[in-house]
Amino acid sequence: MTESVIAAISQQLPDSRVAVVHLEIGRLSGVMPDAVRFCFELAGEGTCVEGARLDITRSEGTGDCASCGASFPARDPLSLCPCGSADVMISGGADLTITAVEVADDV
Repeated sequence: MTESVIAAISQQLPDSRVAVVHLEIGRLSGVMPDAVRFCFELAGEGTCVEGARLDITRSEGTGDCASCGASFPARDPLSLCPCGSADVMISGGADLTITAVEVADDV
């Protein structure tokens, strides 16, 4: 997954030196930020992100209930609605998004 992030950045900014990569990782994504940090440093060697700082923010999970129409904070992928229904669609917090990339000025 981290290699895919680096590949996407490298494809868009092949001749740049990246200073900071901003990622948003959903709490329900199953992605562990510490693992991403570790892999980012290793997989970034020899690419445009080598030496870049990785800034990770976490987004909360959100569920939408088909039974009562409520939107509520979801703490896990199998969350029940506060009304008790299990007819829930997870609508947020299960993604990994590159929110911004800062390019170094010295290139």
